Amino acid sequence: MEGSVFTVIFLAAAGLLLLVTGGVVYLTAVEWRDRRRRDRDKKL
Repeated sequence: MEGSVFTVIFLAAAGLLLLVTGGVVYLTAVEWRDRRRRDRDKKL
């Protein structure tokens, strides 16, 4: 019983870590794309 509780907690923590990491990667990629677009529009 005790082992399964720790397993559930571990899986929940790992899932949240993946979710947060994915969000940071997504926001970084969007910012990078927008910065490139702004720089391109400045040159025109």
